[in-house]
Amino acid sequence: MRWLALCSTPDAPGADIDALGWLALSFTPRVARLEEAVVAEVSASLRLFGGARALRERLQARAALAGLALGATAWAPTALAALALARAAQAPRQGRLGERLDALPLSALSAAHAHQAMLARLGCQRLGELRRLPRPALARRFGPALLTALDQAYGELPEAHDWLTLPERFDARLELPYRVEHAPVLLHFAEALLRQLCAFLAARHAGVRALRLAWQHDAMRARDVAGSGELSIATADTTRDMRRLTRLLGEHLARTTLAAPAGEISLSADAVLPLEEASSSLLPGHGGAQDPQERATTNALLERLSVRLGAGQVREGRLHEDHRLAEMQRWQAWPAPPCPAVRRPPGPQPTWLVEPPQPLRCDAQEQPLYAGPLARVSGPHRIEAGWWQAGGLQTRDYYVYRSAARGLLWVYHERLPDAAAATTGWFLHGVFA
Repeated sequence: MRWLALCSTPDAPGADIDALGWLALSFTPRVARLEEAVVAEVSASLRLFGGARALRERLQARAALAGLALGATAWAPTALAALALARAAQAPRQGRLGERLDALPLSALSAAHAHQAMLARLGCQRLGELRRLPRPALARRFGPALLTALDQAYGELPEAHDWLTLPERFDARLELPYRVEHAPVLLHFAEALLRQLCAFLAARHAGVRALRLAWQHDAMRARDVAGSGELSIATADTTRDMRRLTRLLGEHLARTTLAAPAGEISLSADAVLPLEEASSSLLPGHGGAQDPQERATTNALLERLSVRLGAGQVREGRLHEDHRLAEMQRWQAWPAPPCPAVRRPPGPQPTWLVEPPQPLRCDAQEQPLYAGPLARVSGPHRIEAGWWQAGGLQTRDYYVYRSAARGLLWVYHERLPDAAAATTGWFLHGVFA
């Protein structure tokens, strides 16, 4: 068997240890909490992840993405031995297990550390010296637990563990150490819950598109103040990026006012969605315009802009099923809900529509003018539609023209010979970015 012990930093809260255990579940199902560390039996996973070093480096990278501070790590054939070696920063890295453990101080094994003062008076400073003492005398003086821990660490007795399992849904709570009166301060405490969430999502190979941060108001609040408040956060795509979620939550909290001081917060994610892992390209640096990392970076920027500028100020164009070219594209508040597959427009759609369409002058050859002569790029595309609406039948020929001064323009020619002069001729209907 091959055990990997994962220790967090000394100042890390207990919730981070649990999150570290959830993160390890994405590499092996045999993970257990052992005192202040997490141990994982990874014998069956080494070949899958390319060996012991590659597995540890990958786990460390995942921990960094989840915002978890990973401390010392160590390998050993038993869980207690791996934990003891991780505790001893100067533990030997080569040699047989017994020789490596014999060189460790008594503090590396919790069962021996509990009796360190008495054992020191007996002249024992290291585990090897402790093992050479008479076993019957050790059992009578210190109890059988010390010998059992020694035998389990050295692989002479089997170990039993309570394996970690993931909950069905994520819902974590945190009692605040003091009353928080300003919403932005909640971000400091919410980061601990976000670290747990990202580890939970990594174990499920999933992500989220919506979060809910709730807080309980202090019992001494005013009578007209509700007992709790909450904040819902949505992302543009499925993600478990710790830094992205932290920035987005911070943007929302910066614009939130607490009705009363808060004493407890909770974070929940009801909808956990599968996250498509991005495959590495065969060619280095060949991600292209549709590279998932670039798309996630763009979405993160748009999320922050939509919070800072307000709902509806960031918009995106979506195709709409219609025969009229001007109605095939609609701008909606970002991020717009997914739309069903629609017929692609026969030509390019302009970034901005000119409403109402602007009449254009013509030259001697009856060609449109706009800030000078225009050069045709494409067209015509003829439509005859709209008879079912109040605007009536539209019979138009659409073109794309290039203006030396104004760029690409979307122009149509009205084909109604029997209509009034004001409604016939050339019109500017759109401008391309």
